[in-house]
Amino acid sequence: MATLRDLGLSEYEARAYRALLTVGPTTAKELSRASDVPMGRIYDVLNTIEGYNLVRSQTASRPKKYVAVEPETALERLLEDKKRELAARAEQYESIVDDLAAELETAEPVDEQFWTAAVGPEETIDLLLERLDAADREIVMVAADPLLQVDIRVVGEEVLAHLGAALERGVAVEILMTRDLVDELSPNVGHEYRETLQARDDFAVRTSDDVSGTFNIIDGVEVCIQVPNPLASGEAFGMIDLKDLEFAADVHREFAPRWEAAEPLEF
Repeated sequence: MATLRDLGLSEYEARAYRALLTVGPTTAKELSRASDVPMGRIYDVLNTIEGYNLVRSQTASRPKKYVAVEPETALERLLEDKKRELAARAEQYESIVDDLAAELETAEPVDEQFWTAAVGPEETIDLLLERLDAADREIVMVAADPLLQVDIRVVGEEVLAHLGAALERGVAVEILMTRDLVDELSPNVGHEYRETLQARDDFAVRTSDDVSGTFNIIDGVEVCIQVPNPLASGEAFGMIDLKDLEFAADVHREFAPRWEAAEPLEF
């Protein structure tokens, strides 16, 4: 059950405000009795909730009297305070991430072989998006027919969003796909391509019927290969991510003539 404490008030502050709503304009002494807030704390509590603009005081009276602001207004003020607090905290965390990103950067040797794998459709997509986010210079994507166990419209929009972020980092993107896959993409992807991406020099999409697998080359040193399910046609078993400079170069050499022979996409 929600309480005023969920919006940042202490137990005593919540008691005092609720009591004020019940008793109406009253003195600190009377409010202490009505709210069970100790007399030694009541003035601090009233000062705090007055600072939150939850109560108004009548300073001309002796003793001073207090009245509660209407609940709708009070709750809206508490909500706005929380939003400002969360925005400030998010900005602080973003600053921390920026500082740590520079501090934690590593110079990984590109000639050291390393591989990992993901099994299952969701894990496959997660690995793909992670590696797209890791690109620094170039992304080459080759995609054949859509997978049966994923919503290609949703996945297409997710991939496009991550590619957009890569472009903003200065990463060049080349995509080679079948026309059948293009036709399966969502209208939002087509609109973004026509209105924004098609005119960019660092983004190109071509189509070809000579595409039989799905893989990605990241920065010329890393290859993400989608592994088909041997027991179910049209389904993916998972994805292998292999960092190997020589293998990536071999894959790119196979890709290059297909890219040259492909047709620029007209969406």
